[in-house]
Amino acid sequence: MQDKVTFEYAIIRLVPKVEREEFFNVGVILFSKRKKFLDIKYHINIDTLKVFAPELELADLNAYLNAWKLICEGKSSGGKIGELEISDRFRWLAACRSTMIQSSKTHPGLCQDPDIELDDIFKKYVL
Repeated sequence: MQDKVTFEYAIIRLVPKVEREEFFNVGVILFSKRKKFLDIKYHINIDTLKVFAPELELADLNAYLNAWKLICEGKSSGGKIGELEISDRFRWLAACRSTMIQSSKTHPGLCQDPDIELDDIFKKYVL
């Protein structure tokens, strides 16, 4: 247990028609303060997208989620948000929004390797 660290994660959802409140999971963002880890994995299933919102462009959605990836990396290419402290970047990304791309509430956990945990959660809730 001593080699485990706390982490938090949120599921990223695509809500094509916000007024209908229908969504499907497209990614996971995971943060571990002790490991100084913040990363995102995402995948938009094209068949599901066609069912929910055939009018949406996959390239536009991927560009939006790639901007989240840049923020996670903490580089200047992530804009002003990308230059914030790692915990502030996570809080900004996981904040409640009313746009088409939203985050679930955050969930805590313990892990040895945040990267492996991110993969496991991604496979469980997105793929």
